[in-house]
Amino acid sequence: MEQVILVNLSDEPVGVADKIHAHQKALLHRAISVFLFNKKGEMLLQQRAFNKYHSAGLWTNACCSHPVPGEETMAAAQRRLHEEMGIETPLLKIFDFIYKADFDNGLTEHEFDHVFAGEFEGSINPNEQEVKDYCYKPMEEIEATLYSHPHKYTAWFPIAFPKVLHWRKEKAAGNGNNL
Repeated sequence: MEQVILVNLSDEPVGVADKIHAHQKALLHRAISVFLFNKKGEMLLQQRAFNKYHSAGLWTNACCSHPVPGEETMAAAQRRLHEEMGIETPLLKIFDFIYKADFDNGLTEHEFDHVFAGEFEGSINPNEQEVKDYCYKPMEEIEATLYSHPHKYTAWFPIAFPKVLHWRKEKAAGNGNNL
């Protein structure tokens, strides 16, 4: 059974738990989210497979997951990006945040989410067990549909997206980290 790293509010490990147990009990655990962009500045979105244990069929960033016990967050981001989308590309840690979201099936995401960004232009080979569909969209279009159709997105996406948008604007102004 897959395990997650339980953490405190400072992201210090305090134990491990089975992934489903952590989601049943709303235990704070470490997570990763990857946002990818093409050279035109469009963001890669994925539609989660319909067999996912929560947020099935919803649209979200390039990949999201959890480091396994003993795994660094960057390594987890690289591993899951390859496992979900068949992509290998350099990533940059851009920020982290904590969120809690309850789902209709009784599960709760309570995550300390480490967010990474990168650029990618190659072919995408999604894992059909993880991904139903994918596309690149302009940031403005995503922002508009996030407000007009929020039910089409995962719970964490509307929290992370404005922070990523802000990071992209700072980067464009020359004040942010370079990829």
